[in-house]
Amino acid sequence: MSLAFATEVGGLNRENEDFVGATPDAVVVLDGAGYPARLQTGCVHTVAWYTRMLGSSLVSTLTADDLPLTDVLAEGIETVSALHSSTCDLAHPGSPAATVLLLRRTTNSLDWLVLADSILVLDLNSATEPMVVSDDRLADVTASLRTHLDTLPTGSKEHEQERLGSVEAQLQHRNRDGGYWVASTDPLAAEHSLTGSVPTAAVRAAALLSDGASRLVDCFELASWRGLLNVLEADGPAELINQVRTAEHTDPHGARWPRGKAHDDATAVYWRL
Repeated sequence: MSLAFATEVGGLNRENEDFVGATPDAVVVLDGAGYPARLQTGCVHTVAWYTRMLGSSLVSTLTADDLPLTDVLAEGIETVSALHSSTCDLAHPGSPAATVLLLRRTTNSLDWLVLADSILVLDLNSATEPMVVSDDRLADVTASLRTHLDTLPTGSKEHEQERLGSVEAQLQHRNRDGGYWVASTDPLAAEHSLTGSVPTAAVRAAALLSDGASRLVDCFELASWRGLLNVLEADGPAELINQVRTAEHTDPHGARWPRGKAHDDATAVYWRL
């Protein structure tokens, strides 16, 4: 068994809002839901603070307890909410938030939890194509909100203004039935996670990807999920992120691949079981 990871901030003079942590039998990946600086959040803390606090709590609970993964996440959200309930407006829809990937190995099963738009890829011994677990509810909500945004050059004044409006509209659907769910201030969001298990012996390796790293496949379409796993196996997570950055630099204004950010924080984990 071996585990390797890489994480890289999306731009200069900013914090990496991703988090990665591991125990001998579990991995946690969070992708902070950052918002344009002009938006109010009701919180005095940064998104990076939130992902560090939630990630640390999840790692600690996974080490100490054998709870269902939804309970692990609910407990983590509740713990972090208690840390800033006296200083921040936790009812504000823009409170710091994060996508969540949890993967835990037991003697007989590999249990997973996915919440929001990070990606889990399982390389199964008995299948040519990997099993890909993705939560598409955020993409479904934002599809209609991005129609005009995707026609504008990434990074332009017009793009940033349109992105601001898109994010404000998106927040109206956050953590609501019929919308999408992320980890933020309400532990009930954990119950809306995608969860499942596969036999431990059936899995050769697993990849956990923030959406900044999965871009190579699901945004740029420069590789298949099998091809991405091959990169991770042969050259490691840092090379995957390098290939993402190379593609981004060839299209800085989003003409070929429309996207909200020219460069995003990127995290990739490769766990060979």
